Amino acid sequence: MGVQIHSADGHIEERDWRQAVARGLTGRCPHCGQGRLFRAFLKPVDACEVCGEDLHHQRADDLPPYIVITIVGHIIVGGLLLAEKFGDWPMWLHMTVWPLLTVLLSVALMQPVKGGVVGLQWAVRMHGFGGEPDRPERQPLPSSESRS
Repeated sequence: MGVQIHSADGHIEERDWRQAVARGLTGRCPHCGQGRLFRAFLKPVDACEVCGEDLHHQRADDLPPYIVITIVGHIIVGGLLLAEKFGDWPMWLHMTVWPLLTVLLSVALMQPVKGGVVGLQWAVRMHGFGGEPDRPERQPLPSSESRS
């Protein structure tokens, strides 16, 4: 299932959002799946070195950390509850295992999740990925007659 976009000339280009997200999760260009998506840990490239797709439009911002917090929180809380129910861990072991596991999982998941978000933005043409500049819609000003 893809997203269909109708352009002014009637041409329909479909982008498969599942494929784009999967490519982003692996750190690859959402368009071709070949080029690197990141030049550093969380810094995306400006354009794909293979297909030339412009990727500087991405605006992943705060969504990836929220997703990572949700995923890691569920894993850690579930693990902690299981350890309490079925084990008899001393407090020092809890204080060592769970914070360390939280940090490691968060760092391990951050780049793939950000790549998935960038892939989704590309697939649904958000933030300039559709060819149009990213600008807010203009709202009509309220008329003086409607204020009375």
